[in-house]
Amino acid sequence: MEKLIEELREKISLLYRNYGDLYNLNDDVLDRLYFVYPFNKFEYVISHLIATETITLEQYYDLRNRYLERNKYLYVFEITAPRTFGETWAQRHLNEVVPELKRPSKKYDPDYSGEYDFWYDGIKIEVKASRAVRRESGEPLIIKALASNSKYGFDMNFQQIKPACSDVFVWIGVWRDAIRYWVFSSDEVKNNKYYSTGQHRGNTGEGQLWLKETNIEEFKPYEVGVRDILNKIIEKVNK
Repeated sequence: MEKLIEELREKISLLYRNYGDLYNLNDDVLDRLYFVYPFNKFEYVISHLIATETITLEQYYDLRNRYLERNKYLYVFEITAPRTFGETWAQRHLNEVVPELKRPSKKYDPDYSGEYDFWYDGIKIEVKASRAVRRESGEPLIIKALASNSKYGFDMNFQQIKPACSDVFVWIGVWRDAIRYWVFSSDEVKNNKYYSTGQHRGNTGEGQLWLKETNIEEFKPYEVGVRDILNKIIEKVNK
């Protein structure tokens, strides 16, 4: 995103030098403009870039396509409600990439009472998801969302982990341009040195785990490709 925004700024600067007085596109004017969704500053500037033939329509398409490719999962950061992201999006996404997983019910597990997310051939599976966002930033999620090659520090918190309630955990990490997956047995989570118990007072058997730029490489042995998730789930239980 940074490279594309810089490219757009260069185009804006060129436009300002040639047409700034005519179109009032200096920074002060742009900062004072009132925008209402879906109209925004970039839409305003790009329309002028095309209208003044500073860029062609084909160049705009190229700029747009490259931006979309580098930010194909940015829409996930627009989900502001934690429950909607952690449950609705994450569970639906995993079920889309691993359609063999079944929604649990008493038909499969007579003792089921909502404590895990998926069932597969007797295996109880819990899904956890988190997003990579820039640390120490008070901006909205969509602004502080990071690309997978970002050098900024990030926090990725997997919460409300209950190892006793499932056999296998599937973790989903989302960046602006990538999604990564990790598969753990419940014991591997419970015994991980980064797993901390007592996330909420009184909730025994529940904890959380933080992935950061400083420790994410330590989780490499648990990372899997999207096509290998189901096989890894089965492997964890068989071990």
